[in-house]
Parts: sequence; C-alpha cells; structure tokens
Amino acid sequence: MRAESALVRVIERRRGWRVADWGEIWRYRELLQFLAWRDVRVRYKQTALGVAWALLQPLATMAVFALFFGRLAGLGAKTAGVPYPVFVYAGLLPWTFFAGAVGASAASLVGSAQLITKVYFPRLIVPLATIAVSALDFLVAQLLLAALMLHYGIEPTWRALLAPLVIGGFVLAIVGVGSLLAALTALYRDFRFVIPFLLQIWMFVSPVVYPSSIVPPSWRGLYFVNPVAGLLDGFRAACLGQPFEWPQIAVSLGSGLVLFAVGTRYFCTIERRLADVL
Repeated sequence: MRAESALVRVIERRRGWRVADWGEIWRYRELLQFLAWRDVRVRYKQTALGVAWALLQPLATMAVFALFFGRLAGLGAKTAGVPYPVFVYAGLLPWTFFAGAVGASAASLVGSAQLITKVYFPRLIVPLATIAVSALDFLVAQLLLAALMLHYGIEPTWRALLAPLVIGGFVLAIVGVGSLLAALTALYRDFRFVIPFLLQIWMFVSPVVYPSSIVPPSWRGLYFVNPVAGLLDGFRAACLGQPFEWPQIAVSLGSGLVLFAVGTRYFCTIERRLADVL
C-alpha cells in the first residue's frame, strides 16, 4: 500500500494568480524535448529543400530591403560604415527568430487541443516547445551572416562572445509574449487575425531595416521600452563589432523581463481553463 500511494499524485485547484512551476516543467523535460523534435520534423517533412528554407527566406527579404530601403530610401548611408546588406541581415536574424517563435507559440495551444484535453502535463510546455523550430532556423541562418561578413571583409571581434547573452534576452521576451498570446488566442480566437498584423507593425517600430540612431532623441526613452529594439541593436553590435549602447540594452532587457513575468503568470492563471475552452 505504501508503494502504491507513493505513485499517486493529487492535483488541486489553486485560486488567484499563479507563478509558473519551473521545477515541474523540468520534471517534464523529456516531453518538452519530444514535442520540440515533433515540431521540427513536421516543419521540414516532405520538403524538397529542408532546412535550406531557413537561409532562403531571410536572404530574399534582405535582398528586397537592400533594394528599396538601402538604395531607393537612402538608408544605406546611415549605417555607420557597415554595408547595408550585412546591416539588414544582422537585424533580420534575431527579428525572424522573435517573430517566428512568437507566432508559433501563439497558435500552439489551439493546435495541440487533442493532447491538452486528454492528458495532464504543464501546459506551458506546449508554447515552449514551439521555440525549437525558430531556434533551429536561427542557428542555420547564421551561416549566411558569416558568409556575408567574410564577403565584405568584416572580422568578428571579442564582442561576438556576448551574442549568446543577447539571444538569452530574446528568449525571455519570446517566452513572455508567446505564452501571453497563446493564452489569449485559446480564450479569444480573434487573436489569430490580430497577431500577424501586430508582428508586422512591431517590425517597423524596431530597428530592423534602419539604425536606431535616426530616432529623435526625445523619443528614444519610449522607443527602447520595446524589448526588441535594444536587444536587436545589441545583437548587431556583437556580430559586427560595434560599440554596445548599454543603457538602451538594459531598458529593453528590463521590458523583456516584465513581459516574461506577466506573460507566464497570466498563462498559469488561465491554465486550468484550457481543457474547457479548447
């Protein structure tokens, strides 16, 4: 009887705001790995080019931006001596990671409704697992950035060692925004139509195709509340050997931490209702 009772787990309802139980998520890490690998396989199953799409998509986007914004709009002359194609691609890399992971996380609960309604596990695992596909694309696409830097004669510096720290900030923001939008999409299906528009607007209020130096000084305090803005500048500085703007990075990182706390906490608060609304 003692051996059997040790295997019994009692799940009780907790009221009010909840904080993510990261210890429980760690205990379910094998399920997280399985779901992440499943998403990667589904993404590239029966594709002729496979992971090459991770290179072709940002490359095509970079070519369009370099033509219209670099030459026609004249932004190429405002990138502090960095060739505009490299400048844009170094911004597209983290932005594509952020946008792809947030979009996939937002739709993850609805796409996994059959699993959620039948088996208990920490529901936060579902949006976390979707980040793996975007992370794989991000790692593959860095090969093209290295090739572009080699072509234009840009040598990496010691600042490149800080790039993983900046990416960690992006991951925190992705988990926060992705879990928040996943919960809202599960409750209100209208968000399926809002999210693509939101990400499109978000890209143009972030320094992806233009340097943040063109933002008027009176707006910069508000501008870098955007968690993507300072972190994107930080990633670009790490890759291209430019000076870090630490105050701007700190403000954006702080915003990302706030989004991480709010998003995961809201997700855990409505977690108990997911099986009923999906």
